[in-house]
Amino acid sequence: MPLLRVLLKLLPWILVIAAGIFIWRSVKDFFKEPEEKKVPEVVVNYSTILTSVEELGRMELVRYNFKDVVEYQKYVSRFVPNSKIVLIVAGEAVGCIDFSKIKQSDIQFQGDTLVQVALPAPQICYYKIDHSKSKVFSKENTYFQDADLVEDAYKYAEQNVKKAALNSGILRQTQLNAEKILKPMLQEITGKQVVLVPQRRISNPELPPKR
Repeated sequence: MPLLRVLLKLLPWILVIAAGIFIWRSVKDFFKEPEEKKVPEVVVNYSTILTSVEELGRMELVRYNFKDVVEYQKYVSRFVPNSKIVLIVAGEAVGCIDFSKIKQSDIQFQGDTLVQVALPAPQICYYKIDHSKSKVFSKENTYFQDADLVEDAYKYAEQNVKKAALNSGILRQTQLNAEKILKPMLQEITGKQVVLVPQRRISNPELPPKR
């Protein structure tokens, strides 16, 4: 059996070669040159704060509640007395800031620790009469027009709520509350110190009418 004899003679060499391959695979990493340590790439997302404030939309920052006696008179004729409605009115007005008006240019990152945000002007979001807490106190000389006169009186009272809120400084209080409420929230979003400033928009001058 010559083939068997040949295999027996080659068997030691086959074992030596297999052992050499195993040893090389085990120690080859040891002889490699160490790779340079890679510096991790840092990506700063500057749109995070803008996305957050846009999602807020209009944020209500202060609510003024009013209760007043409103006297509404309507001229009828010089020959008859004026119609008069007296209301006891409860109403409210809410001040807010509209975040949908903030643009990317209104957010300025200054260095690594400070961000400046230009806020839109505060505004009255809404004002209304609370009819469940309001009532008609008296009516005089309505001339069978009670419903219309009461409706007109409430419309007048509602406008008076807006005027009273403005006279009471609701816009100023909205601005102050923005500093108290928004700054901590935006600082939490960005991880930076936040400075709030008013927006300044340059409007195009009106052209004179054509002659």
